[in-house]
Amino acid sequence: MIIKAIVAAHLIIGFLSVPSFAQSAAPSCLSGNQELLVNNASVIQWKNNTKNQYRNRAHILGTLVRAFPDHSGHHHYEVQIGGNQADVIEIIYNEQFGPVPQVIAGAQIEACGDYITSNSTAGHFSASPDGAIIHWVHRSPNPASHASGFMKINGIVCGQN
Repeated sequence: MIIKAIVAAHLIIGFLSVPSFAQSAAPSCLSGNQELLVNNASVIQWKNNTKNQYRNRAHILGTLVRAFPDHSGHHHYEVQIGGNQADVIEIIYNEQFGPVPQVIAGAQIEACGDYITSNSTAGHFSASPDGAIIHWVHRSPNPASHASGFMKINGIVCGQN
């Protein structure tokens, strides 16, 4: 009986020390004043046919292939968004905008943010290993000057803190 109480206490303490995540609806993905639906096909086309540093607004839905090592306060994820092996994109999430749940390959990822073709160095930024990125996948501290985005992992919305 005492052992069961000790185990229960450790489970409760462990539960309280880990951020809790709840399933929630994602905010609308806006491009200007219009809602942007998932546009995986456009993102693949931009990645394959635009020059380095091309920019646009993206809303993707795909499957996590792997997480890259975090650096500079950002999480980096490789997400499969099309049927070909090369149809991957790097999602960059700024952890200042809230925690993210633990992820494993196969997780479903939805992201809304700024697309950039990144197939060669630009200034002090290295090329993406995937040739393109989506970043600013969090709320905007100043929505008048930059649109908000979001990232949703297995139904859990991130980036709104």
